[in-house]
Amino acid sequence: MKSKQTGFIRLIYATKYSWLGLRAAWRCEAAFRQELVAFLILSPIALFLPVTGLEKLLLIGSVVAVIVIELLNSAIEAVVDRIGLEKHDLSGQAKDMGSAAVLLTLIMAILTWVYIVSSTMVY
Repeated sequence: MKSKQTGFIRLIYATKYSWLGLRAAWRCEAAFRQELVAFLILSPIALFLPVTGLEKLLLIGSVVAVIVIELLNSAIEAVVDRIGLEKHDLSGQAKDMGSAAVLLTLIMAILTWVYIVSSTMVY
């Protein structure tokens, strides 16, 4: 059934559901907690590095991207598990693809940090 909420009221409900999703991820997903802690440590570091505003955005954004993809991966896993716990090739593929998305985003974030931080060390 489609919600009849519109405008500001819909925004309030959407915010509530987003908050509930973040709470569930914090409570149930160790990887989410680790990535959020990394964000809380790396963001201030990015802000104080002697790099351009765009580079700061790339550094922080790359970590945020990891968190976003982790949330999507966790959602995929929850849906697959809700459908059934029996082993099925498609369930395994869905979970593996979600995991691969997290891995690729992590690699992208690491490369972004290595490149930008190392370029600040070159005189």
